[in-house]
Amino acid sequence: MKTLKSIFIFSAVLLFGYTAQAQIPPIDNNGVAIGGYDVVSYFSGEAKRGFESFSVKYNGATYYFFTKANRSAFNKSPEKYLPQFDGFCAWGVGAKSAKFPIDPESYDIVDGKLYLFFNAPFNGEQFNTILDWNKRTTELKKAADANWPKVKHSK
Repeated sequence: MKTLKSIFIFSAVLLFGYTAQAQIPPIDNNGVAIGGYDVVSYFSGEAKRGFESFSVKYNGATYYFFTKANRSAFNKSPEKYLPQFDGFCAWGVGAKSAKFPIDPESYDIVDGKLYLFFNAPFNGEQFNTILDWNKRTTELKKAADANWPKVKHSK
């Protein structure tokens, strides 16, 4: 019984820790971009965590890649793979003219560009901004593009 209780507590701590860390800044305090996710992997339809051993420093941030081939693809054309709005939540920029942290596993590719989204509890309920983005992509994308120049330099 004590073992079962310990397993339950351990599982709860792991789940809470994972949920609490799901939202990240586009570049963390160590300079790692997108929580270490491979920005090239998004374009193959799956967000994958990269490895430090396959890393590249670009514009002051360190990007991790899942494979050497992905690192090579990024090196050939980094701008093709970088997330829009410096990696901040696309919905936040478009709908609220604000920078929101992101869940690296909540993303969309539109017209060959990577967009990332906030997805976490907010005011006691799960709030996944990609749901509204999917309903109003054209409108929100247009608003985000217009808002970004002023939002970019805000804190």
